Amino acid sequence: MLTESYFVSVAGPQLANNTAIPKDAGIYEHTLHPTHATSAILKKSSVPSGGLALSDTHVFAAQQDKSTVHVYARPKGNQEAVVTFPERIRSIALSDDVLFLGTQEGRIIVWELCTGRQVTTPPCHVQAVTCIAVTPYHLLTGSDDSNVHVWSLSRLLELDLTIEHEPQETLSNHRAAITSLVVSRSVNRDTNICISASKDKSCVIWNYQLGTPLRTLLFPSAPISLTLDPCARAFYASTEDRSLYAVELFGEQALFDPQSSQEGSAVQVSAAFGAAPQEAGPATCLGLNYDGTILLSGHTQGQVRRWDLSSRADSTELASLNAAVTNITFVSPLSSPRPTRPTAIVKPFLGNRSYNFTSQIDSDIVNETRFSKMLTSSGLPRDMLEQAILAFQEPAGNTAGDAELQKENEELWEVINEQRALQKKTLERYVEVASTKA
Repeated sequence: MLTESYFVSVAGPQLANNTAIPKDAGIYEHTLHPTHATSAILKKSSVPSGGLALSDTHVFAAQQDKSTVHVYARPKGNQEAVVTFPERIRSIALSDDVLFLGTQEGRIIVWELCTGRQVTTPPCHVQAVTCIAVTPYHLLTGSDDSNVHVWSLSRLLELDLTIEHEPQETLSNHRAAITSLVVSRSVNRDTNICISASKDKSCVIWNYQLGTPLRTLLFPSAPISLTLDPCARAFYASTEDRSLYAVELFGEQALFDPQSSQEGSAVQVSAAFGAAPQEAGPATCLGLNYDGTILLSGHTQGQVRRWDLSSRADSTELASLNAAVTNITFVSPLSSPRPTRPTAIVKPFLGNRSYNFTSQIDSDIVNETRFSKMLTSSGLPRDMLEQAILAFQEPAGNTAGDAELQKENEELWEVINEQRALQKKTLERYVEVASTKA
């Protein structure tokens, strides 16, 4: 049976004196299927919204109003390291073995986990970086300054120290702070979209590579958190008035079309599919399972609630924690295999020096070749013997066709020999005439 699990982080003061919950619990790992249960508790963390990132081996947690990131080893469930940075960290995101951190001063810090190399950009945002989204080729950062920057990953990871780190595009249609940011995984320039939410009570759908706003969505209240369907068919938003909205992107009336004349126009979104109870408070974070059928919401009063998107029934309470829920992050049940994985992270350092790549090899780096297979087999390999036997069993070639080709070759040689004889006679006559004139 397929098992789904997710991580939940909390921040802020305790809501009640609940002795069933450890006082220093900051991150919880829950199993969603087949039965809901708490499988692990990571202690001594207070994680801000957008400050939690997961890999197959580690959990990275930024700390509320601090310049530190706590690193936990997932197999052991203990804290492996506390990493300190020059500025306070507001948001983080992970791409393969690279951690991206947004700071309170508007910078981006890039940390290579297997080498310890650290890259810091200038403060391209004039205020704090509140949310980060990553694709295989781009990094998107949203800020309190109401702008979204699009960065090239290849330029951010460039080894040349003379490279200037500047965003490729700036998305600047909002008039207030960016609260949440989601991005699709598409590599097509016409369909790679991102969606930004802002305190100006709007969400904007962007073609982020072209820097083009495709559609503006207006909400009755300011959106707090967004999550995108795994196939980018829809996105879900929570707002300050405790409402939750489902916005279909490709319904009967598609919200955007690269060839549409309504590009950038505004649409009012008014029908919410649900609302959180008064005692739970607004949903500060959302999480969607791998097939897009179950939505989880984390609330300011410590509740984690489940919404069945197939039936759109009322939500049910999954867990009641002892502080405000700030992040919900699902663990992919279908993680793709990788040739290496970091067993222990390398702490970041500043300056220019040689880098050592520290990782565990999980598979062969080079694929098996025919020669290596012959070396490791006793006698002749089985596949070579089968090919040789099949070659003997093949019917003989077309002798009639070979005879025709031989006849054509003989005819061509006859023509060539005739041309050579004619050329020789012509040259003899030329020499004879030339000697007579002399």
